[in-house]
Amino acid sequence: MAEIHQQLPRPAMQQEPGSRQVVKAATAVTAGGSLLVLSGLTLTGTVIALTVATPVLVIFSPVLVPAVITVSLILAGFLASGGFGVAAITVLSWIFRYVTGRRPLGAEQLEQARMKLTGKSREMKDRAQEFGQQQIAGSLQS
Repeated sequence: MAEIHQQLPRPAMQQEPGSRQVVKAATAVTAGGSLLVLSGLTLTGTVIALTVATPVLVIFSPVLVPAVITVSLILAGFLASGGFGVAAITVLSWIFRYVTGRRPLGAEQLEQARMKLTGKSREMKDRAQEFGQQQIAGSLQS
């Protein structure tokens, strides 16, 4: 018994306008770049704090207490820096998959929110035009 496997036709990928792809790419660069900059700033701040705090702690405190505090601060800084770096790479990966049309997890919710926002903005535009026309008609009657 041979089974014939039929493949369902895939929906054709709709080509998005160039300006929309540019906006998506700019968003990806902005979000990912911001997180990477934040990661770098955290790492830099950790190193500077370590450089400044170590001599002060060694001079004015017993040896064990500042050592524990210093090691804790170093670990916290490096963990935060690494976490921001991982978050930046994850965001860039998600946005890349979204821009290339692979529909990552949450893309449908993003599209629904975009459509709802678009509908509301059109509704507000229509209301503003209607209000403006009423104001013009009211001022003409006076």
